[in-house]
Formats: sequence, C-alpha cells, structure tokens
Amino acid sequence: MFQLSELENDALIEIFNIGVGHAAASMSAIVNEAVRMSVPSISFIARAEAARLLGAGEAVPERICGVSQHYAGAFETEAILMFPEDKSLEIVRLMVGEAVPLKELTEMEQEAMCEIGNIMLNSCVGTLANIFQRELHGSLPQYHVGTSDEILTATAGSSQADTVVLMLHIDFVLEKHQIHGYVAFVLAISALHDLKDQINLYITRAIGQS
Repeated sequence: MFQLSELENDALIEIFNIGVGHAAASMSAIVNEAVRMSVPSISFIARAEAARLLGAGEAVPERICGVSQHYAGAFETEAILMFPEDKSLEIVRLMVGEAVPLKELTEMEQEAMCEIGNIMLNSCVGTLANIFQRELHGSLPQYHVGTSDEILTATAGSSQADTVVLMLHIDFVLEKHQIHGYVAFVLAISALHDLKDQINLYITRAIGQS
C-alpha cells in the first residue's frame, strides 16, 4: 500500500489542519456556536478497507450521509465528506434551529449537508491548492445516503481497482456536541504520486524559508 515518510505525513496533517481550521470558522458563523475541528490522523487504505473502517463490516451496516465533489488540476480526486446519518441530522438541526419539526428537517437535510460539504471539502482542497501553489477546480457537491461501501463504490467510478483512499479522521467539536466524521479522497495511483511530489515541493520551500 502507498505510504508517505514520517516528514511527508506530518506535513500533510499540518496542511489539512489548516484547512479544517478555515472550515471551523465558517461553520461557527452558521451554527452560532464555537466549532473546533482537527485532523488527528490520516491513512492510505484500499477502498474495501475504507468501507470496513466506516462500518460496512458490521452485521447491519450503518447508514452514512455523504457529500462528494470531484476535483481536477494539480492532481485529480473524488473528495467525500461522511457522517453517520443520525449525526448529519444533528448538524442540520444546529444550522436551522431547534424549532424546526423533524419532517421539515429531513427535507432540508440534503441542501444543508451539501452546504456543509462544500465548506469542508473546499476548505481542505483550497488549502492544498494554496500551499502547493497550484490550481484545483471542484464540481458542484452531490448528496449520497447509504452504507459506506455503497457511497465509496458510487463515487470511485469505474477505476476502483486502481484507486487508494486517503482517509482523514475529523474531530468535529461544538460547545455541547462532539461528532466524528471522515473526509475521504479517492485517488488513482498516478494522482497519489502527484500528491507526494507536491508535498515534497512544499517541504523543500518550507525548509528553504526557515
């Protein structure tokens, strides 16, 4: 399986933590509550292993709410934000307030989750693009509900055999809530090597400036 050196891994976690920091500031303004986000770990794993990590290996697979966007430019990837379905409703309720009935809440869920996905994914990818000094262009967000295996299969496209999933474990902490989610980047092997090259260029520039 594809691996980064310890220095490359630490650099990528640092970059993603900058990205989710920007996302947290945007989310705080939406939910009117202090939001802290962090990326404690990342891993490069096969798609099937990613599905198991997200609960598809359970006797009754957990339903996941996901938002995906396709990015192309410095490297090509399908980015997916995923939360357990019950947690996604919890986030939507924080956005729209306690007074909204459950039926209306579920009707608003798709639009609200696409907005959250757009904020989160663009913050992560935008930070990558800025730090790598390269362009990355994203598609409109798409909403998915199903098991993690169904969502990863739907978004990986036809080249599933030649893809690796970069998993970001995200701690999403609000004043009265703690929600764990994931951002998955589905990357072809060639895109992984492009990503590794960009990380090393970033490290070289950082060392040169210090």
